[in-house]
Amino acid sequence: MTFTGFGEDAVEFYDGLLADNSKAYWTDRKAMWEKHVRDPMEALLADLEPEFGPGKIFRPYRDVRFAKDKSPYKTACGATAGAFYVQVSAEGLMAAGGYYQMSPDQVARFRTAVDDDRRGEDLAARLAALEKAGLTIAGERLKSRPRGFDADHPRLDLLRYKSLYAWRRWPPDDVLHEPGARDRVVATWRTLRPLQEWLADHVGPAEQRP
Repeated sequence: MTFTGFGEDAVEFYDGLLADNSKAYWTDRKAMWEKHVRDPMEALLADLEPEFGPGKIFRPYRDVRFAKDKSPYKTACGATAGAFYVQVSAEGLMAAGGYYQMSPDQVARFRTAVDDDRRGEDLAARLAALEKAGLTIAGERLKSRPRGFDADHPRLDLLRYKSLYAWRRWPPDDVLHEPGARDRVVATWRTLRPLQEWLADHVGPAEQRP
């Protein structure tokens, strides 16, 4: 199945879900979600697999066991291909990449690399290039400086990160429902490669606990 764009009712489906996040709404419109959201997302991931690797769509159901918000369904369809991310929702299309969450051992390796002048300045330059290309840098950050680092460290802002990624969003438009949506994702993921490579080289996957 070749990706031709998300269905015409994709945004309408999520607009409705934002207004009525209930089992009744979902059950009545599940076929709409499958046709206009899930199936196109599967086709998009299949198209992208040769370059970016196999993808996976997140479950549409929220884990509400420990959440104050007991809404049962996610208000976006997200999917990953390695460390790359794509999402469709009532806000349109989003493409992102990086480490959305980092374990304590990853954070430690990240800060060691940022502290090093060569590797830290390399990351700063890559992030500056992403911002110049129109992407937004984001991630969880400490409000204060991390323990063990000087207050006048030249890359203190980077050292505060506990996760790091970049993203770009397009509001709902005609391209969302056309093959051009794939081109947007591909272009963004390619732009994100330098960040992904830095993180893979200097941080890597989380350690497996025994």
